[in-house]
Amino acid sequence: MEIRPIKSEADYEEALAEVETLMDAARGSPEEARLEVLVTLIEAYESKVHPIDPPDPISALQYHMESRGITRKDLEASIGSRGRVSEILNRQRPLTLAMIQKLVANLDISADVLIGKYSCKPSADQHLTARAS
Repeated sequence: MEIRPIKSEADYEEALAEVETLMDAARGSPEEARLEVLVTLIEAYESKVHPIDPPDPISALQYHMESRGITRKDLEASIGSRGRVSEILNRQRPLTLAMIQKLVANLDISADVLIGKYSCKPSADQHLTARAS
């Protein structure tokens, strides 16, 4: 395969197939250099044609919890009561700036991950309260 920009799915598939054949290239070999170039071209094509959106804040928080063994109880110091933690994780209430600041400080999670937009669905209690007012 001639090295050239990847402009179509066919080019992409061809590049992936060649990368697979080069995975065991010896260090410092011309094959390793070719592999590096192909991987760079593939990454550029994927970021343009198949972008992966970052997770929303709650999904990111849940992943952070799962990957580090953090429990809902551990979130209480940052978010509040057990009920408040449940509301946040069930997307019934949005994270506040104060909660985000505490999560960043207490759990070493990036603020960039937590400040994104996401939708909340009000709980039945919140919906009834809003209608009564």
